[in-house]
Amino acid sequence: MSDILGPDQTDTALDGTAFSHLGDVLLGSYSTQDFAASVRLLDAVAVLADELNHHPDVRVGYGTIEFELSSHDVDGVTQRDVDLALRIQQVADDQGAESE
Repeated sequence: MSDILGPDQTDTALDGTAFSHLGDVLLGSYSTQDFAASVRLLDAVAVLADELNHHPDVRVGYGTIEFELSSHDVDGVTQRDVDLALRIQQVADDQGAESE
């Protein structure tokens, strides 16, 4: 079983990313050029989420995309979520998405 992490354990790792530790989830929001750019970011994240076998909840809108990460098996944030958040940030940076 994975250990549940608190904000005091994730804040340093998430510094400089779009992600914040809020309650039992990591939440990250990005602005993109348009709806198609949001979907392209989602497509790239879907590939890495499948690779990691850890999948975010996602909201996509015109020029916005929001990722919510949580380890449902333990009802909280684990290192898997932090790792995925950092990978999402790399992809977002590569695609020119801006942290909100």
